[in-house]
Order: sequence, then C-alpha cells, then structure tokens
Amino acid sequence: MEHETDLKPIRTEADYENTLSEVEHLWAAKSGSLKRDRLDVLATLIDAYEAEHYPVEPPDPVEAIKFRIEQQGLSREDLEPVLGTRTRVAEI
Repeated sequence: MEHETDLKPIRTEADYENTLSEVEHLWAAKSGSLKRDRLDVLATLIDAYEAEHYPVEPPDPVEAIKFRIEQQGLSREDLEPVLGTRTRVAEI
C-alpha cells in the first residue's frame, strides 16, 4: 500500500485495478481517520475514471417503464390513471 499522501489520478486500467484493491483493504476504516479520508478520495478518483471509461447509458424510457411495471407487479391497466387512456398505454 502506498503512503497516505501518494495520491495520483487513475490513468490506466492497471492504476484502476490497484486503486480498487486498495479500496478493498480500506473499506472498514473508521470514520474520521486518515485511512477513511484516503478511502473517500480514492472513491472519488474511481468514480471519475469509471465515468470516463465505463459510462452507464441512460435506459430506454419504454424499457425503463416496462422494468418498473414488472418490478412492482403492475399491469397495463394500472398505468391508465397515470398515462391516460388504454390506447395511450398501448402506444407506449
């Protein structure tokens, strides 16, 4: 593990993997400790790297609605009060 002040941007996949490994070792760090502060900074660096290299595309709106319907155990009829007529629900 590097010294607490040896922080640098994550530029490569190897840097990313090493940072993930370090985060795993720091995961139980106590709040307010230097290790916890380092964990917080490393998590921010990981977020930035992942946003650039592994972006999560927003879901297709229709697929998101279908997923939510299934997740909630709802039917098409349950959407009518929200979306309007049965025809409108069918269009979506």
